[in-house]
Amino acid sequence: MIQDEIGMMDALMYFIQPVAFVLGASVGSFLNVVIHRLPRGESVVSPGSHCPECGSPIRAYDNIPLVSWLALFGLCRDCGAAISSRYFFIELATAVITMGIASKYGISLQSAIYLCLAWGLVAATMIDINHQIIPDEISIGALLIGMALAPFLPIGFWNAFMGALMGGGIFFILAIIYPGGMGGGDIKLMAAIGAILGWKMAFLTILLGSSLGAVAGLAMMVFTGKSRKTRIPFGPFLATGAIISILWGSQIAMAYMRSISG
Repeated sequence: MIQDEIGMMDALMYFIQPVAFVLGASVGSFLNVVIHRLPRGESVVSPGSHCPECGSPIRAYDNIPLVSWLALFGLCRDCGAAISSRYFFIELATAVITMGIASKYGISLQSAIYLCLAWGLVAATMIDINHQIIPDEISIGALLIGMALAPFLPIGFWNAFMGALMGGGIFFILAIIYPGGMGGGDIKLMAAIGAILGWKMAFLTILLGSSLGAVAGLAMMVFTGKSRKTRIPFGPFLATGAIISILWGSQIAMAYMRSISG
């Protein structure tokens, strides 16, 4: 009986993983539109996808996630202009992240909200890198969704509330102590992450994000000669920390507890 159940779960996983990968690649294709248009105040719905150089509409068969970019060798079919490899890698990264979350949490409300957060974090990362802003549509939207759905999730409302308060509060205090070192977008993004992950995973996200940011800052000074006062976007490190927390947070916490208990 137990083996039958395990077999059914394995069969379900074989179904979930490819579907999640295709879903993630499709969402990644849409996120490319969001990343390009949202900071410019343009609609993410219309007009349809088009070549940024010649303006020619992209045909449906040239808009297949991952496949079309490879088939066209990263070039526009009409004018031959190069299409950034960023489009391909965002689709690929979103597909892999989606498959990872779906594999761990299955078909559930928790999985759905984690996916929405991860997708928003992918968009926020690229927008922050390109424009040094994190749109409220992403951060505030995720915060409101997290608080609204928290009573129906394992973390519960108060855990979500404390996560949002701690995540946003720590960064708000840092922004007061070090003016210019922490942007309002980072504060709101961390509050949203806390609302969805709860205070424990929010704390882990901050630790991971800060560690990654410190390593990146050090590498930048060593390899580019820039000073430590050079401002680098912090949103991407928070986003990476949050996704790591979603996928491996419990394992990291258990490994830490084992290390301190001897």
